Amino acid sequence: MKSLNQASKKLFLSIAVLLLFADLDGYAQTNKDSLKILFVGNSYTYYEQMPKMVAHISNGTQTKLITQRSAPGGARLREHWLGLRGMKTKELIRKGNFDIVVLQGQSMAALRRPDTLKKYAKLFSSFIKRHNAKPYFYGTWARESTPKLQKNITRVYTEIASSNKGVFVPVGEAWAYARKLRPTIRLYARDGSHPNKLGAYLTASVFVATILSEIPKKSDNVKGLFPADKRDILFCKKVARRFIQM
Repeated sequence: MKSLNQASKKLFLSIAVLLLFADLDGYAQTNKDSLKILFVGNSYTYYEQMPKMVAHISNGTQTKLITQRSAPGGARLREHWLGLRGMKTKELIRKGNFDIVVLQGQSMAALRRPDTLKKYAKLFSSFIKRHNAKPYFYGTWARESTPKLQKNITRVYTEIASSNKGVFVPVGEAWAYARKLRPTIRLYARDGSHPNKLGAYLTASVFVATILSEIPKKSDNVKGLFPADKRDILFCKKVARRFIQM
């Protein structure tokens, strides 16, 4: 009977220790810093599940990025603002309690309609700030056949970010730098406009670097979400780190 009681006590103590550490792990996870982010844009945002990549890359950092998107194909900021095509972007901003709202204009807007892009970026910026979030501006890339137009796209988005006291996210500049370092790299889908999986991963890495000023050494690779080649992943991280705190 005595040995049975001793065994029971040991079992009780073992269970107590396990529960203690389980509680501490749960505490650490639930108290990890987090930021809620809404991506507003179109197919340049949603291709290859880029916002989801951002969330998963951030798992390796001190801050969890929780992402959501409002990004119908081909959408312009004007359509988002006016609620056309059933968009409810302003309602999402109003009720979503976001920390950051990322604005991405139609892919050619910075080149063909910069004044319109600036108008609706300004309207959105004021609206975003009234709802206690910070505007970020997604500086997109030039199309594969016209790389020299990148400087014009970057100029428009940096002007928008500066005039609205927001943050410029230099995705297009990162793409240009990656292609300079590795001329044979394939970041585009077959149409020469949208990102392929590697392009989306580089984009997501630049967002994490810009928002958190860090890129994790390791990231959880959800099957099928990230590029398959680990060398490509390491290269993208190297490029993204160059644009931290630009």
